[in-house]
Amino acid sequence: MRFNEKELVSLSRQPSEMAAELGMRGPKKGDVVKKRLVKLVVNFLFYFRTDEEEPIGALLLEQCRVEREDSQSFSIAFLDEAERKYLFECDSEEQCGEWMDSIIKASYEFMRKNLIFYRTEIHRLTGKDPLEQYGISDETRFQVSNGLQLMPRDTSSL
Repeated sequence: MRFNEKELVSLSRQPSEMAAELGMRGPKKGDVVKKRLVKLVVNFLFYFRTDEEEPIGALLLEQCRVEREDSQSFSIAFLDEAERKYLFECDSEEQCGEWMDSIIKASYEFMRKNLIFYRTEIHRLTGKDPLEQYGISDETRFQVSNGLQLMPRDTSSL
């Protein structure tokens, strides 16, 4: 996937959901753990040298797996490139859990599944599709993956 470098730098300067100095080891053989400023912005994980303002890299948090390595570290591996694994070391077990949770929730797919779940629940409770007012209720990306569509509820018997 290609990205515009200036846009990525601009995005990296936006307010972050989380930011901290973590130990980080890249995916290359022989990489060592280095202290990096790590910043989660939307579904990108930016990493910086601790004394620089521009990121030295960014991970798009889609199609990836987040796993705990030990009590204070976790890894991110990409499904299409399992060997491309990044390791992050935290200061505490609690911090490690917070980072893992935030990274998992940052993906577009996670947000999409939540939207579909809440859309279905609202429709079940009210009989109305909450996306209809925005004119996007028929878009495929908002449909339940098994092809089910929300149907108007018959409220005449209520």
